[in-house]
Amino acid sequence: MTQPSTSAKPAQQSRAVTRKILLDRRRQTDAGQRQQWDTQIIERLLEWCRQQRPASLGVFWPIQTEPDLRHCYPQLHALGIQLALPVVLNKAQPLTFLQWTPGDPMCTDEHGIPVPAQREHVVHPEALLIPCVGFNRNNYRMGYGGGYYDRTLAVTPRPVAIGVAYSQAQSEFMTEAHDVPMDNIFTEKMNNQQ
Repeated sequence: MTQPSTSAKPAQQSRAVTRKILLDRRRQTDAGQRQQWDTQIIERLLEWCRQQRPASLGVFWPIQTEPDLRHCYPQLHALGIQLALPVVLNKAQPLTFLQWTPGDPMCTDEHGIPVPAQREHVVHPEALLIPCVGFNRNNYRMGYGGGYYDRTLAVTPRPVAIGVAYSQAQSEFMTEAHDVPMDNIFTEKMNNQQ
């Protein structure tokens, strides 16, 4: 009798180990250095938005030392781009994006992440800024493992997916069947378009 394959388990463990290494690396990076990198990522993002002119953009509130792009959100709004922040309304479902303008009232979700206080104005953004724990040379993103952005990108019409990370997050890792490559990755060093 043949034994069932266990190849998936080591791949998952390897991905979990890679995630931990990348998160530790990001946390250990000097805050001043991260702020410099944030400024460079913001420059790339503003340039992209001026060229592409998306009508709406899903942005994110940074957690766990993710790139902090909040300083440019008022500039994006001034360009006429409707901003939206993600919220988890149901587990194992795509994210919902709520209309948001800098200065709007906020509350925190069950994970302590700031989200718009209003729940009535849902937006289906043309493009999404998606924080990455890691990314590989083929523009596949590694997140925290919840799959929320993967499920969000599986909907039709699919929004343009822009991964956001520091270049130190580039790593080789196994992709999984549900993974969706980013259309673009913005780091402090590059704009890596697919």
